[in-house]
Amino acid sequence: MIDLSSKAVNMKRRAHKTRRQLQAEKEKTAKQLVEKANALIDPLATLECFHKYKSKDGVLIEVTCQRVTDLSKQTVSWILDLMERNMKQMYEQSAWGWDLVAKQTELLEPAAWYLVASAEDIPIGFSHFRFDIDYGVEVLYCYEIQLEPSSRRRGLGRFMMQALESMAFQTQMQKVVMTVFKHNPAAISFSHSLGYRLDSTNPYTTEKVHYIILSKHNLGIVNPKADETHSIK
Repeated sequence: MIDLSSKAVNMKRRAHKTRRQLQAEKEKTAKQLVEKANALIDPLATLECFHKYKSKDGVLIEVTCQRVTDLSKQTVSWILDLMERNMKQMYEQSAWGWDLVAKQTELLEPAAWYLVASAEDIPIGFSHFRFDIDYGVEVLYCYEIQLEPSSRRRGLGRFMMQALESMAFQTQMQKVVMTVFKHNPAAISFSHSLGYRLDSTNPYTTEKVHYIILSKHNLGIVNPKADETHSIK
């Protein structure tokens, strides 16, 4: 008689599962992880190293994380205004064009989360992100990261992206994903400097699109001071 361990039995059962069954299990797990992440009160709460940031020129910046439904009216108004100031021209140069109503609807959808960076209680930057399922995979999707022109080149953008990556790792998302305009070389260069590369879902080169989809796997909790990533098993 052969005594199979529980692990061996599970492996044997798994081997007999169809591809459709395995895919269904993956999708079920992805859905559960995304729901768990979205049920959090504050995904940034335990990542205390990302609550404050001292910029290269010595400005102390506070970073908070909130659902869009918890943002003040003043903050929402500022987000909409900054988005238009920073990106209207970029959208007008794309096939999408600038649709103010559609963009505002996207920014204010209930599923939206926001990182908001403030200096002396004045907002200077935000990131719109979501915990979502993208092509069957659990991801943190960075929709936007926008800074006031006067707050750029201080290291804040990198700091906020590190916060997103750390939240993604902590909530067991497989990757951070973002869409970038091809005609925005500054954003592409910034993303590449952080380790983002073309995602498997990026359209084929034969497709005439005005954007690329980038992603970053192998996430971990980032130490913003040392600019290093530490995987916590």
